[in-house]
Amino acid sequence: MKAKITAAVLFLAGITAVNAQKYDIKKNKTYAEISAKTDGKWEARKYIGGTVFKNVDRLKLAPEHTDHSFDIRYEGPGWENNRIGYRLYLDWRNAIDIFGKKTSENILPKVGQDNFDSYHEMSDWGADILKAGKGIGIGSIDRYLNNEKLHFREVDSTIATVFNKEKESIVKVNYYGWKTASDKIDFTSVLTIKPDDLYTKHTIQASKEIKGICTGIVKQKNTELLKKESKNKKWAYLATYGEQSLVPDKLGMAIFYEVNTIESTQNTDLDYLLVFKPTTKSTSFYLLGAWEQEVNGIKSKADFVKYLDEKLEILNKKGKM
Repeated sequence: MKAKITAAVLFLAGITAVNAQKYDIKKNKTYAEISAKTDGKWEARKYIGGTVFKNVDRLKLAPEHTDHSFDIRYEGPGWENNRIGYRLYLDWRNAIDIFGKKTSENILPKVGQDNFDSYHEMSDWGADILKAGKGIGIGSIDRYLNNEKLHFREVDSTIATVFNKEKESIVKVNYYGWKTASDKIDFTSVLTIKPDDLYTKHTIQASKEIKGICTGIVKQKNTELLKKESKNKKWAYLATYGEQSLVPDKLGMAIFYEVNTIESTQNTDLDYLLVFKPTTKSTSFYLLGAWEQEVNGIKSKADFVKYLDEKLEILNKKGKM
């Protein structure tokens, strides 16, 4: 009984900030959050102690924070809709991961509340289904320069903000003083999810024109690479499909991008990369995962390609999804 009471307390504490915004997490089809401990202490680069994760609308990373610091629940912000969930490793890796969902309910407030990565184990709601490892994950940002992928190892400060609205949820990350090679820039990443579909719109902007800003898809075994351009040659997709989830079972991943924003494509040992042209203008693309265990999920390559082609046709006609 005690364990059940504790879990309930943790769950309610996790949605306090959302309730304060008069956001109905049970009614709305999208949700975003970032949840951290505040009553523990830092020992070197690990956060020790603390009684409960608290949801906040805005979080500035502690200077000590790195991967597996245990101060942020599931290591960064998460966002979801009634079909799929995602999370961003808010540290030097800066990779986007996928939560496969077996329910249409919002599940993120329950994930990682045991202060451990049990979400890697299959549960009634689903699980973490993508192994990013040293790769780029799906649709996240790095810099590719001189055949090397440069991460977010040196950043003066990082601030994550979440917004929950009636018909969309948003994660915004501001990176101030991101240093790579001889360049130091500010960088903004805005991730927007809407109901009823699999994609997240990712809008990025750099304060300075530098070469090598990139996104991409992590390489996994047992997959096939898929590529196609729209009829008007303005949009294209890069995708993979196969038995590439952690389950393991079938998972498709894709990025839809504007052709004229891309300087080059790179096939590396770890990733399929799309390298953007240098610009200070905002650039938007779409990332998505399609897991076969989702309710009425896509279960074959043929159905995945059909889904991608339908989205590409929308982009061909409207220029947006």
